[in-house]
Amino acid sequence: MKKTWSLSILMLLSAMLVLAGCNSGSKDDNTFKVGLEAGYAPFNWTQNGEANGGVPIDGSAEYAGGYDVEIAKKIADGLGKKLVIVKTEWDGLVPALTSGKIDAIIAGMSPTEERKKTIDFSDNYYKSNLVIVVKKGSSYEGATSIQDFSGAKITAQLNTFHYSVIDQINGVNKQPAMDNFPAMRVALESGAIDGYVSELPEGVSAAAANGNFAYVEFEEGFTTSDDDTAIAVGLEKGSELTEKINEILAGVSEDERATIMNDAIKNQPAAN
Repeated sequence: MKKTWSLSILMLLSAMLVLAGCNSGSKDDNTFKVGLEAGYAPFNWTQNGEANGGVPIDGSAEYAGGYDVEIAKKIADGLGKKLVIVKTEWDGLVPALTSGKIDAIIAGMSPTEERKKTIDFSDNYYKSNLVIVVKKGSSYEGATSIQDFSGAKITAQLNTFHYSVIDQINGVNKQPAMDNFPAMRVALESGAIDGYVSELPEGVSAAAANGNFAYVEFEEGFTTSDDDTAIAVGLEKGSELTEKINEILAGVSEDERATIMNDAIKNQPAAN
């Protein structure tokens, strides 16, 4: 009797362990987990509530908003899944994707050749030009060529092509790359740098959020590839989502994309 009881307990424990193992490795097919910084307005930012379409950040009391979030909503709807936003540092986005922590990167990421070695990308969902964000009233505000920034203290975000193009400015005083855009805005405000390289929407966003900032567009600008200035959804190599996401993006017109971006610039929190 004792042996039979012990055997029953053993079998029950074994079954529980098997079920636990299955659950720990399973993936929720009803969710679409998207990684982004929530710190790159107007593409993505962090806010306190659900105003202007904010989406809860997983494991947090905060919400995410911005152009990327609106695009992520459309994709999630098209896939028939619930959108889950996973706030992730820039350098952690690709590892989070390749490890299965997230299903996609929708974070203002360019489909560069270097990144394509590790992950796949959807078709582009935005394209922009590079600018330099400066202090309003500074000697650099009226620049027409990137060469007008010779001697200037210029930086950009770490591990982006924005940082590499700084080398195209002859005699530039290239500063160490910075982790994120809020940090660069603080550095610019304090005078630690003279400017930082960014996409046009972020430059417009920076100037809208802070009256002391301006952005410089160039007649003679940076030399870039089409992929450098485009933005696409990052996906695992060979992902079955790629084709469907491309179909969804094809259904979003250029006019609608422009409207979404204009609304994102208008709705960004002042702190971003």
